[in-house]
Amino acid sequence: MGNHGLSETVVELTEEEKAQLVGEVPDRRVVTTGAVLLVICAAFVVRGMFGDGNGGNTGGGPHSEDIARSRPPVAAVTYEITGTGSADISYLTRNERGRGGRPAVEAGVRLPWRKTVFVPAGERPVVSVRLDEGGGEARCALAVGGKHRHRDVTAGAFGRATCSVRVG
Repeated sequence: MGNHGLSETVVELTEEEKAQLVGEVPDRRVVTTGAVLLVICAAFVVRGMFGDGNGGNTGGGPHSEDIARSRPPVAAVTYEITGTGSADISYLTRNERGRGGRPAVEAGVRLPWRKTVFVPAGERPVVSVRLDEGGGEARCALAVGGKHRHRDVTAGAFGRATCSVRVG
């Protein structure tokens, strides 16, 4: 099929005219940008193959330091209520996401009672005991990491004792 009388004229542009065209980028900028992107990609590949020098990670997963930073450190806190009678006991424990405290209550507990929970560092665990109308005597104790840190005592009907200390 012919070109139906249409003719095409080719006009050569100077380098200056080429640079003024919309979307036209000089060759050296294209090469420079490509080289920079290639170096960045190579750096990611090398880091993935050999790790970044922090503990010999081979790129298979997160570093243990990264995992530790995502969860706050915790301490084992032991709440202990000794004495006679029955009481309502309230205490602080860790929430499901490992941050902040979540209150818990156990009602009508026969003494003695003991519970170990894990509380994030920086929190202030607390245990409180309230004797019932029958009275009796109760002593609360709070230990962090096996070391007793606070004690309190109460007696009589509806007597209260509270133990609290900062973890950290």
